[in-house]
Amino acid sequence: MTQTECDVLVVGSGAGGLTAACTAAHHGLEVIVTEKEPSFGGTTAYSAGVIWIPLNGHAVRAGLSDSREAALRYLEAEVGTFLDRAKAAAFLAHGAEMLAFLEQHSHARYVVMEAWSDYHPDVTGASQGGRSLLPEPYDGRLLGARFGELRAPLPTMMLFGGMSVSRDDIPHLLNATRSPRSAWHVTKLLARYALDRMRYPRGTRITNGNALVARLAKTLFERDVPLWLSSPAVKLLVDNSAVRGAIVQRGEETVEVRTRRGVVLASGGFPRNPEMRARYYRHVAAGKRHVPLAPPGNTGDGARLAREAGGMFQAEADQPAAWTPVSLVPQADGSLQPFPHFIDRCKPGYIAVDRRGRRFANEADSYHDFVPRMIEACAGDPEVEVYLITDHRALRRYGIGVVPPAPMPLAPHLRSGYLVRAATPEALANALVIDAPGLLRTLESYNAHAARGEDPEFGKGSNAYHRFGGDPAQQPNPNLAPIVTPPFYAVRLVPSDLGTFIGLSTDPRARVLDVNERPIAGLYAVGNDMASVMGGTYPGAGITIGPAMTFGYIAARHLAGIDG
Repeated sequence: MTQTECDVLVVGSGAGGLTAACTAAHHGLEVIVTEKEPSFGGTTAYSAGVIWIPLNGHAVRAGLSDSREAALRYLEAEVGTFLDRAKAAAFLAHGAEMLAFLEQHSHARYVVMEAWSDYHPDVTGASQGGRSLLPEPYDGRLLGARFGELRAPLPTMMLFGGMSVSRDDIPHLLNATRSPRSAWHVTKLLARYALDRMRYPRGTRITNGNALVARLAKTLFERDVPLWLSSPAVKLLVDNSAVRGAIVQRGEETVEVRTRRGVVLASGGFPRNPEMRARYYRHVAAGKRHVPLAPPGNTGDGARLAREAGGMFQAEADQPAAWTPVSLVPQADGSLQPFPHFIDRCKPGYIAVDRRGRRFANEADSYHDFVPRMIEACAGDPEVEVYLITDHRALRRYGIGVVPPAPMPLAPHLRSGYLVRAATPEALANALVIDAPGLLRTLESYNAHAARGEDPEFGKGSNAYHRFGGDPAQQPNPNLAPIVTPPFYAVRLVPSDLGTFIGLSTDPRARVLDVNERPIAGLYAVGNDMASVMGGTYPGAGITIGPAMTFGYIAARHLAGIDG
């Protein structure tokens, strides 16, 4: 066994861990980041990279109305009895400060989404826009040889096998055949991607969470902070009830890393741990299928390490994970890759039905709200499986899942079985093996109301969040259109998660607490390793990464002797 020493050891290379590392390094601490997998970026690299930061400087400069009091009232209403007020206060006090620090002292750059409301915009204290921010795209070539070590996005989330797109690119992609401005935007994207593929395995214009990770990692590389890959932390070093470092397995070499200040756990929670999923996810406990989106290494290492050192795991929450529906996309090798349905459900001309052909939820609600309704609708079924249904007009206008809009071909997705097509709704129901009379009744009722822009059953299109995801050209309701133009199409949806919400109990400085609720000296947890400050709820876009980065910043400042 070899030995080394540093001030701070960060376990995990997602946004929370990298923010902690950047902050600690800026304050003069010697940092090592260790990552279990052969690529860096964690779940953040798969994500949109959005952060939820009330009163952020971008929103203030844009003149958007907000206050810390309003944000706290919103969290109180959303999180309810699961709200840890001290941690919530710490998050609200330091979130905007964290963002300003990173934009000044790292390569991180964000753009405020002025029209992106909180997910429940009619709740007390909710914002109609400005709390969610999107990372600016980045040039992956600036990482040099380490670009190849950056975890690529999910294959299903890239176009043409390797082209990244951001949320801001999507309207241009949908309007490329209708708008000269959008056509030029898409032409530039395609030209850049074509040139990239002559030299690189994927496009070097990187967006979303990939861009965020690349920007933070570039900052660390410029500071010569080591980032060890394929190097899991296997045991914490504890001396006199304080954490003094960790044992890290680097290939064939076992390294004892002694820390002068402490260890930050940021290993991504446990969504890839089958035993923990079966314990904490009710539908999995009932024997039903669940398809995780997170990287394979997110198996609960942080929780295991901390519990062995006396840390307390907090399992009480509104929901144990951040849910999203996914479809399963057949690959050339016979495997199935998940595709998260964030956007298409909101568009006009789409409904989701269960095996009885009945709608069960507002399709424009957030992904986190949608999945519990899926699970409830399928309570008596052998699997949690529902069907997103549309017609030819909507499909060619907006696409569905990985199926792009016109003029891209449908044939590959029909041949693979991913997309199901039929000439009539009754034939579509038979192809899906769901109740045909039930689907016909649902469509008759839905279409009659949708033609008037109404949804009396679920209220689709009734708030600012719904409308943000709709099509403003569709009036009188941007989320509703009749489903009447043959042929008809469907994809199957199953439950997935973006990451876990329950985790290690921590204090407002991100210190892990023991079973007596006392901080364990030298041990911190951030990101999905810590119990979410949102208490298992999902108030708005970016409520996972925003707090992860904020508490990474708080932990690093405390390790540096700042703020207590």
